[in-house]
Amino acid sequence: MKFVIIGYDSPQGEARRKIHRTAHLANLEPLNRQGRVVLAGPLTDKAGSLLVLEFETQEEAEDFVRHDPYTVYGIFERVEIHPFLQVFPKSPQ
Repeated sequence: MKFVIIGYDSPQGEARRKIHRTAHLANLEPLNRQGRVVLAGPLTDKAGSLLVLEFETQEEAEDFVRHDPYTVYGIFERVEIHPFLQVFPKSPQ
């Protein structure tokens, strides 16, 4: 199942993001290799980040977010996780 994850930056997020970006990307890399990253990146208005990732359960998505360096090191002040049904582009079944 796909999940939309929106991480909203803390007031110190922009400065901390630069320090912890490599660890954040390393945390995403295993999911990327498994084909579970649909898309991911920062919001260009500097509000935070948007990720669309595939997990078996909501709990697995929550666990990923809880242990991600952007959460651990205070880049994200608040995170929303929503189950997502992709309509377009049509994903291979």
